[in-house]
Amino acid sequence: QVQLVESGGGSVQAGGSLRLSCAASGYTVLSGCMAWFRQAPGKEREGVAGISTGGRRITYADSVKGRFTISQENAKITLYLQMNSLKPEDTAMYYCAADRRTFCWVPSMDPNAYNYWGQGTQVTVSS
Repeated sequence: QVQLVESGGGSVQAGGSLRLSCAASGYTVLSGCMAWFRQAPGKEREGVAGISTGGRRITYADSVKGRFTISQENAKITLYLQMNSLKPEDTAMYYCAADRRTFCWVPSMDPNAYNYWGQGTQVTVSS
């Protein structure tokens, strides 16, 4: 059973930075795409950033391009999201997700494309 555990959330002022981490465990093979999603109260879950197998391709939501950076440490299957220049509209619960495929060429921003999810970590940005 694959488990994903996020950490690194917190409260910051606008313009600040946070680094989220997602540690995977319980897997035999976990080499597909991984991604970060977020969900604010009353809103749908939206894709923030995704990374393909081996980091060959990376996708960002337009709202975070130039401010957020997704990266992956393959040896430990740890996913990161460096968030800079945070804005109040970035406030949300952030989730890590992974798919069960052995190879993924293009990371999707559709939550239905992912099979495994973490419990989430809260990010709150004040103005």
